[in-house]
Amino acid sequence: MTYKKRTISIAPMLDWTDRHCRYFHRLISRNTWLYTEMVTTGALLYGDVARHLDFSEEEHPVALQLGGSEPAELAQCAKLGEKWGYDEINLNCGCPSERVQKGAFGACLMKESKLVADCVRAMKDAVSIDVTVKHRIGIDDMHTYDFVRDFIGEIAGAGCQTFIVHARNAILKGLSPKENREIPPLRYDVVYQLKKDFPGLEILLNGGVETAGQVEEHLKHVDGVMIGRAAYHYPWRMAEFDARFYGDGTVPENPSAVVAAMIPYIEKQLALYGEKGLRMHGITRHMLGLVTGMPGARRFRQILSDPARLASGNPAAILMEALAAVRF
Repeated sequence: MTYKKRTISIAPMLDWTDRHCRYFHRLISRNTWLYTEMVTTGALLYGDVARHLDFSEEEHPVALQLGGSEPAELAQCAKLGEKWGYDEINLNCGCPSERVQKGAFGACLMKESKLVADCVRAMKDAVSIDVTVKHRIGIDDMHTYDFVRDFIGEIAGAGCQTFIVHARNAILKGLSPKENREIPPLRYDVVYQLKKDFPGLEILLNGGVETAGQVEEHLKHVDGVMIGRAAYHYPWRMAEFDARFYGDGTVPENPSAVVAAMIPYIEKQLALYGEKGLRMHGITRHMLGLVTGMPGARRFRQILSDPARLASGNPAAILMEALAAVRF
C-alpha cells in the first residue's frame, strides 16, 4: 500500500513508543509516520519475535527500527519485519547509550560508514520495503560538515534514499542519553546543507522540534521533520498535523473522541494479553499528556495513574471518569 510522504514522523523512543503508544497516536493523526522502539537483532533472533513485532493494523504507516551491526543478522531481521507487515526498516545509527555501544551499534556506527553501507546493502537485498538510516550530525569532537556529508554519501551509494538526521553530535563518553538530547548544541544549518548537497535524497530533520510552527519553518529546507518527546508529552498537538501538512481534514474534534476510542482497544488488549502480564497502566501511561494545559488535566492524570482504580479492570468506567474531570 502507498502512504503519504514522511512529512511528519514520531521518533522511536525506548520504553515509550510501544504498540499501545503508537495505536493511541494513530487515533490523533492518520498520516503521521510512527516508529517502533529500537529492537535489537539479538532480541529477534533469539527472543520472542511476536512480543517484539506484533502491532495493530491501524498503526500503518509504521516503521521498525533495528539495532545491530552484523549485515547478515540485520538482513534476517529486516525480512522478519517485512513479513510482519512493517512499511519501513530503519537502522539506528544515532543512539549514544553505553549499553548500545557495548553491542557495537547505535551512534558509534557513524565511525564505520563502510560497515553501515554493507548493513544497508544486505537489508535492501533482503526486503522490498524502504530501508532508512537514523543518525547524528557527528560524534564526540567530530564537528566538521565533511564527516556527516561523507557518511551519507557512502550509505547513499549502498542504495539508502532516506536519512533521518538528529541535528546534534552524539557524545559517546561522559553524557547520558538524556544529556545527549540536551547538551550538544542543535545545528539545523548542517541538516539544511545536507539537503542542498543531496537534493535527490529524502532528508528528515530531528531534534528539538516541539510545535507545528517549528515544523513549518524546517520544511522550507528539508523533506520532513521527526518529533520526539514533545509528541509524547503533548500528544494533542498532533491533532493539527493532518490538516496542516497532509491536507486531510479528518481529525477528532477534541480529546474526548480519542479517549472514547481507546476504551474498546484497552478492553481487547487486556482480554488478549492480561494473562501474560499486561496491565491497564501499560496502556494508559501513554495517555497522560493528552489534555495537558486544559482545566482538569491534573485530575485526568491522577485517575489514569491510580493503581487502585486501574486494578478494578473496568476501562470504560475509569476513562469516562477521567474525561469527566476535564473541561474542553
